Amino acid sequence: MPLPQQEPQITTAPEQKPAAARLRPRDAATLIVIDRRGRGAPKVLMGRRNPNLAFMPGKFVFPGGRIELGDRHMPVAGALPDYAEAALTRQVSRPPHHLGRALALAAIRETYEETGLLLGTKEHGAPEDVPAGWEGFARHGVLPDLEALHLVARAITPPKRVRRFDTRFFTIDRRMVAAEEPGRVQADAEFTELAWVRLDAARKLDLPFITRAILDDLEVQIAADFAPYRMIPFHFERYGRRERVAL
Repeated sequence: MPLPQQEPQITTAPEQKPAAARLRPRDAATLIVIDRRGRGAPKVLMGRRNPNLAFMPGKFVFPGGRIELGDRHMPVAGALPDYAEAALTRQVSRPPHHLGRALALAAIRETYEETGLLLGTKEHGAPEDVPAGWEGFARHGVLPDLEALHLVARAITPPKRVRRFDTRFFTIDRRMVAAEEPGRVQADAEFTELAWVRLDAARKLDLPFITRAILDDLEVQIAADFAPYRMIPFHFERYGRRERVAL
């Protein structure tokens, strides 16, 4: 407070960075469903985001989203490959317990919510008790099978975006689609359109930069048949420059 009979001192608060620049990326996961049936080139499933959304409106992307609480507790039929578990904890400060499992399950759940596809197996029967967000899997008798997933890449949204995510990109074969619920894709939903497209055709769509980069990573890894020794790239921005390093 100013002293009595003194003019108040006017102080200027330190300049604050825009809120978007201070956003901490949230853990998220994406699932690339690949169709390698037949003799033609592989196809991937992509969805067009609703043009009314704040984040990447109207862009074609892979289904995915952030981790939810239930993703840490959903029963599974198989564990992630060891190489994926190891890569998912690299360059992560104090990774939480079962980080890889939660990320993989988030990718599967988000794919169901956005596309209606339930990926997993019916061989073990319906899970008896499921957390919130997973009721459809119990209804259709599907257990997620994490052993069928491959880790493709990791990417952090650059600063100054309206949303920021630390996203891990997984892939799974279309043959792992155990059930489907129609009606998820519509004009007022997150995805307004779904398309199975070859990689060369996918690059011609309206894509975010990172999606285009992941398509390049995916093509290399398909050629290597997802061998465990392959490079898992990590995309991020440092001092305004895009970086790509190995996990």
